[in-house]
Amino acid sequence: MENFNTKPLTKLNIFSFKGVQMRTFHITWLTFFVCFFGWFGLAPLMPTIRTDLGLSKAQVGNTIIAAVSATIFARLIIGKLCDTWGPRKTYTTLLIIGSLPVMLVGLAHSYTTFLLFRLAIGVIGASFVITQFHTSIMFAPKIKGTVNAVAGGWGNLGGGVTNMLMPLIFAMIVGFGYTSSQAWRYAMIFPGVLLLVMAYLYYNYTTDTPEGNFSELNRTHKTSSKTDWSILADWRVWSLALAYSVCFGMEITFDGVAALHFTDSFHLSQSSAGFWAGIFGFMNLFARALGGIAADKVNLKFGIRGKGILLACLLLLEGVGIILFAQAGSLVMAIISMLGFAMFLKMANGATYSITPFVNEKNVGLVSGIVGAGGNVGGMLFGFLFKSESISYEQAFVYIGYVVIAVSCLVLFTRFAKPKVSEDYVLDSKMAGA
Repeated sequence: MENFNTKPLTKLNIFSFKGVQMRTFHITWLTFFVCFFGWFGLAPLMPTIRTDLGLSKAQVGNTIIAAVSATIFARLIIGKLCDTWGPRKTYTTLLIIGSLPVMLVGLAHSYTTFLLFRLAIGVIGASFVITQFHTSIMFAPKIKGTVNAVAGGWGNLGGGVTNMLMPLIFAMIVGFGYTSSQAWRYAMIFPGVLLLVMAYLYYNYTTDTPEGNFSELNRTHKTSSKTDWSILADWRVWSLALAYSVCFGMEITFDGVAALHFTDSFHLSQSSAGFWAGIFGFMNLFARALGGIAADKVNLKFGIRGKGILLACLLLLEGVGIILFAQAGSLVMAIISMLGFAMFLKMANGATYSITPFVNEKNVGLVSGIVGAGGNVGGMLFGFLFKSESISYEQAFVYIGYVVIAVSCLVLFTRFAKPKVSEDYVLDSKMAGA
């Protein structure tokens, strides 16, 4: 029987599917998981694609940059659409549009066409903003950090599963007698179809808020006049965007280059390289959630200032871990150091979005979009290091490590004002009309 509770939930029971809040939670993180399949499905197949299309290191780097750069603008637009259309219609539209380049990328037979398809596929990365926006609406303030981190982390888990599964799908297609050139193209049809399946589920089985859809609540008109662009002058927003640029930005960069790095530096096969790259992503099963949980616990005792200090510490440890990974002289040491910096990186992701919903509660979508776009700006800028012919992958990782440490210092000195919200604060249509 349907749960008719129309208020944001104050507890997260991950084993429950009762009520629109928990049903939306599970469909939202699963949708984000599938989006990662489409977004990074090509990454573990790049050793084969590089050979098939005859790509240079610089060209490979450009495709990595393209995969994350389009998301920068898409996240800003998506954040605004969430505030006006509502997350349900926004996500459904994004999934349908995003499925097309994913399924059709196999038509690329040159560097230029492949680059354009990678650019178009990058729009799917905006799915993160909708995920965080939707879970923020469905749950009460005191557990938003935890819920956003769990939903984001389990969605990001798709990056790890993609690195492991796509080489297996590729190998299976080759096993049926197709060439390597054909196999990577046919393999991408799988994530494209999954995106369409999730579009159907999202539209039919979620609602914009616990009370109903924006159209039913007449929230669209009210909210459209409430967006406050003056938040662009708020340093706290940019501090969070910088933080996210070096944690999530590094995550999507690593998702894009890990398989190539393990293949070239340690001479692993495509499937083995995909497996170890997948382990990095698999840590999202718990690490991002751990960051959100830790942030919520710190908030109870030290307030939002404590969350900021926690985020700064996590970024510092991430930066040190990346430098150690870059200097690893063996596969074993590389994997150990990778697991170390991955833990702090993913916890930092969760901690960042434990703060984000409270910076400007009347424009959660826009703030989430700006911070989320920051993650992709970081990924894009890091990508330029990996395309350079004069900088090795190892050197690129060292430079990134120092950048992360510098940003951790900036975050430490940012004063995040304590949000004035009550425990029964409801992020719904009532807020929009306040």
